[in-house]
Amino acid sequence: MSAYDVFEQTWSSPMPFLFQRRFGTEDRPLTRSYIRECLVATSQSAQITAADQPLEWRPHDFRRIFVTDAIRSGPPPHIAAKICGHSTVDTTMGYAAIYPEDVIAHHRAFIARWWAERPREEYRDLTTGEWDDFLAHFELRKVVLGTCARDHGTPCAHENACVRCPLLRVDPDQMPRLEEIHANLVERLEEAKEQGWLGEVIVIETTMAAAAQKLEAMRTRTAQQTVTHLGMPNLRSALGRSSTDT
Repeated sequence: MSAYDVFEQTWSSPMPFLFQRRFGTEDRPLTRSYIRECLVATSQSAQITAADQPLEWRPHDFRRIFVTDAIRSGPPPHIAAKICGHSTVDTTMGYAAIYPEDVIAHHRAFIARWWAERPREEYRDLTTGEWDDFLAHFELRKVVLGTCARDHGTPCAHENACVRCPLLRVDPDQMPRLEEIHANLVERLEEAKEQGWLGEVIVIETTMAAAAQKLEAMRTRTAQQTVTHLGMPNLRSALGRSSTDT
């Protein structure tokens, strides 16, 4: 079946709509006007009033109710924003009929409940050995070309071949060193091809590709961080006046 979009003023392509109703001898998708009529009839039947006036419901009101209940339950506003498809959290907070102080209080209560449900051993104090291992991990991440972004407790998957590792964060000051490594790899590749070391050729080519990729990324990052000095504007020239004008 097809549905008519009152905003776009077009008919949709035939599709199995999730919400349908029986109309005569055929099934039709629910329209905005039909949903509004159902809400009005429900409000009148339940005798819901606001300021002694019959309360008028709109489908969009349920979106506000959902956001309010979601934030009151504890999750942070950005989670509700993600669920609702909002591009900014400010839009979500406009939907929530609560004050920011309430948001903070409910979120803290949510965190407290979450901590209470976690195994207690996860919150024990670290031993001296564990803390020393943690600090030593960050010392071992320092390499010649920069810093290794490998997670704590994970082994090196590339056997310290840092040029080929995607986790290497190259220091821009080490670009000349990386260029020397790349040039050396070119010489080694020529020698490997002359000697017929096919296995070595594959390894060198892989390392060269990784080095070239890192060099390109470093050049792009350096170009983006370049500061252009625009100088001081000459207001007299801009106004058509010289220093001798009075």
